[in-house]
Amino acid sequence: MTAGCSIISLLELVCTMRSIIIFIKRDWKNIRRSDYSDRRVLLVEDNDLNREIASEIIGMTGASVEIVENGREAVERIENASENWYDIVFMDVQMPVINGYEATAAIRALPGRRGQIPIIAMTANAFEEDRKKAFDAGMNAHIAKPIDIEKLRAAILRMEF
Repeated sequence: MTAGCSIISLLELVCTMRSIIIFIKRDWKNIRRSDYSDRRVLLVEDNDLNREIASEIIGMTGASVEIVENGREAVERIENASENWYDIVFMDVQMPVINGYEATAAIRALPGRRGQIPIIAMTANAFEEDRKKAFDAGMNAHIAKPIDIEKLRAAILRMEF
């Protein structure tokens, strides 16, 4: 099972699993009280494990979650969707093809509601300069990984999701 895994990736997996266990013990009732069954989320994440975890957590709100693996796919998805199709985007920052900052800038250049969609950075880059870079790129909020469910809920509520 661990063939080809580095010590770093194993530590990331352990930290991620620990945060999931903490979430389940502490926050299950709170997230279940949120009902966003009429909302559509675009999750932009290139890492399989992070994608699965974020999708599950966001999906617990009842929202419909669509997933793409890089910034170019995100821009194309939003550009080709109807004007109000997506309600919010959760955007990884470090991705292949087009990173989250570039994708956000491209989305902000789109006309109408598409260019105004709330975008939340979800990244392991948690220093203040990383937050500033996310906001400078046009993102509306910044959540550090591993995902803290309370911070996720607070960011969603601030976006009037």
